[in-house]
Amino acid sequence: MAQRTHTVTDSLFGPLTLVATDGQLSGLYMVEQRHRPAEATFGSRVDSGFDEVIEQLDAYFAGRLTDFELSLNLAGTPFQRQVWAALLEIPYGETVSYGELAERIGRPTASRAVGLANGKNPVGIIVPCHRVVGSTGDLTGYGGGIERKRHLLDFERATRDRRERPKALPHPSMA
Repeated sequence: MAQRTHTVTDSLFGPLTLVATDGQLSGLYMVEQRHRPAEATFGSRVDSGFDEVIEQLDAYFAGRLTDFELSLNLAGTPFQRQVWAALLEIPYGETVSYGELAERIGRPTASRAVGLANGKNPVGIIVPCHRVVGSTGDLTGYGGGIERKRHLLDFERATRDRRERPKALPHPSMA
């Protein structure tokens, strides 16, 4: 039987519940998130064991981390896990449509199924389901709410743009 534990940490989006199964991150849930499992399934609450996850989330929200490097234990169907793996390939600060993601996994007619799998992603933010948008670029569905999705995308784009902006050269009189 798998051992589950959880903790709660603060973030830019309010409290995040982190769930581990056998020591690997298996859930990240926001308050009032769609598809949030019942609290009773999270296991016992602990104060330790999530240090690396919290450290990486803090670095992400500070704009210092663009790719998470965590051991994940994601329970889902083979198709869902295929979609979640493809989500990890979407670059920080960029978006793709559900149709584009379906094509990337070799299932070009499965954009609706991709959307459903995207919505069941158990570790939002870390597996960046917020980077998937409608075919016209419109923000559609997000388990954490459209406003959170918009905020995450705006945050990532602004952070990416700051990093890519060339540094101003010093004025010759200051050299």
